[in-house]
Amino acid sequence: MPKWLKRIGYGVGGLAVVVVVTGATIYTMSESRFRRTYVVAPETLALASDSATLARGEHLASAVAGCGGCHGPGLKGGAMFDAAPMGRLVALNLTSGDGGVGATLTPEIIERAVRHGVGHDGRALRIMPSDDFQYLSDDDMRAVIAYVQHVAPVNNVMAPSKLMMLPRALLVAGKMPLLMAEGMRDSPAKPMSVAPGETAEYGGYLAIIAGCRKCHGVGFSGGKMEFGDPSWGPSANLTKTGNLGKMTEAQFFTTLRTGKRPDGYELKEPMPWQILGKMTDGELRALWLYLQSLPPREFGNH
Repeated sequence: MPKWLKRIGYGVGGLAVVVVVTGATIYTMSESRFRRTYVVAPETLALASDSATLARGEHLASAVAGCGGCHGPGLKGGAMFDAAPMGRLVALNLTSGDGGVGATLTPEIIERAVRHGVGHDGRALRIMPSDDFQYLSDDDMRAVIAYVQHVAPVNNVMAPSKLMMLPRALLVAGKMPLLMAEGMRDSPAKPMSVAPGETAEYGGYLAIIAGCRKCHGVGFSGGKMEFGDPSWGPSANLTKTGNLGKMTEAQFFTTLRTGKRPDGYELKEPMPWQILGKMTDGELRALWLYLQSLPPREFGNH
């Protein structure tokens, strides 16, 4: 065999070894994090299931927290993604129908999942935005528990999650926030207690629960997002320096309810205007007042 051919063979073989070793390392590191367990002290809440509480829970789930964005209409479950090179990641059917886990969801399990991002087995839930939901007030947490426990059963049997190598590699590289519970262990926040009303303070609470800070930054000045589909592009500056500073309150309402700004620009993923547009006029006004109260920031300062 010619020497040059042997060298190519050695090079290809060496590269294959590197790929296999790297893949095995990524799999082991990611699997170790997936299997890690966390201890969360059980929270005792005085529960209620009256019609007002149930209605409040359904509204929070559909119009503020956006639970249906992952768990689907009526919390019947669904795949957040299901294609190569990502694999499949399923949001559970939370109802008591076929394929659902509703019958196993005690108030303690629901509270731990929502506020702490930890499942019944002690493992971190995947893509559960508990870093925002940990601020849910006790009243709102009670309402969400009541809604989940009383939601109508839906039959929806799904194949289990099975992640491929790409999301595992992104997790290990710190480029995909799959396990929110990991970052909440050292400095967990306390639930907020804000009276609902048309106030900037309540608007700030809604902005947190709705996850606005994830994309727009803690200062709401937008910029490059370090996660998600690269085609999404940067998030908008929501301070008065950005386009929001050119809108009226009425135009703000219309933008969130139609997905189109006054200048004709159509809001793109991952902006959940279909969810936020379901807020009441009072909630949208509170959110508007909060955003108007923010100090102006240059785009991308977060």
